[in-house]
Amino acid sequence: MNQSDRNSITRDNEKSFSISGAEIIQTPFVFSSPHSGRNYPDSFVEHSRLSAHALRKSEDFLVDVLFDHVCDVGTPLLAANFPRAYIDVNREPYELDPELFGERLPKFANTKSIRVVGGLGTIPRIVSETEEIYPGNLTIKEALDRINHFYKPYHCTLKMLMDQAYERFGIAILIDCHSMPSISHDSRRPDFVLGDRFGTSCNSLITSFVEQALGELNYKVMRNKPYAGGYITEHYGQPSKGHQALQIEINRALYMDEHKYQPTERFDTLQEDLKKLCKTMFDEIPNLLGVHREAAE
Repeated sequence: MNQSDRNSITRDNEKSFSISGAEIIQTPFVFSSPHSGRNYPDSFVEHSRLSAHALRKSEDFLVDVLFDHVCDVGTPLLAANFPRAYIDVNREPYELDPELFGERLPKFANTKSIRVVGGLGTIPRIVSETEEIYPGNLTIKEALDRINHFYKPYHCTLKMLMDQAYERFGIAILIDCHSMPSISHDSRRPDFVLGDRFGTSCNSLITSFVEQALGELNYKVMRNKPYAGGYITEHYGQPSKGHQALQIEINRALYMDEHKYQPTERFDTLQEDLKKLCKTMFDEIPNLLGVHREAAE
């Protein structure tokens, strides 16, 4: 492992996640960036069979920074500092891969989900599509420690933010922010993919509005393919209860060098466009849904 790879990643002494924004929520929106964490524990990197650089292949590089402007208008942004390769909070709490453990898993573990079968459970076994993270087995204690110390506090905080938004506005709108590799099976992906679990996690008015707004900014947008939304979108998106959840996937070629893990000159342009998008969302979507700030004050 070369020194530049090690130096490019922050270390163990940072908090496991951050919340940015005003103490009192000023919009019905909550933003989440669960995969942008860059704090790779030393023990994790040293015991992996992969280099520090390779471990970053599943990282949503700087997605939290792309959206940090939402905090300027009183919208909270919850961002993981721990890496997705270490623990993935966009999974059920106990989607555990039997291949990763030398012990029998507890009965409450979901060992047969399609994500587990693909090596991408709560404790991922691989990065990218095939690269094994570990040279041997993990203990169940290690998995449960990560779930208790990272996964559960993240979700407890996200639920708290959604509840606060709902209590203030009578509706809560979660925007779950991600990035995706630009190429899949030799074909370029669209600029954005919007995931609303095929219309079940989010009012179609919201999805259609965001799709149109991105189109007006000259971006190519698709819905639900190849990403319809993960556990966070599914779990927090309950439109019948006033909780909406929309996943946004950004093509990494729009803002970063996917090999060097560095921002490109297009980063600022994309960030400005996302700022325009979010301002339009904040101004118009509450009106579309019949939500008025005065009613919450």
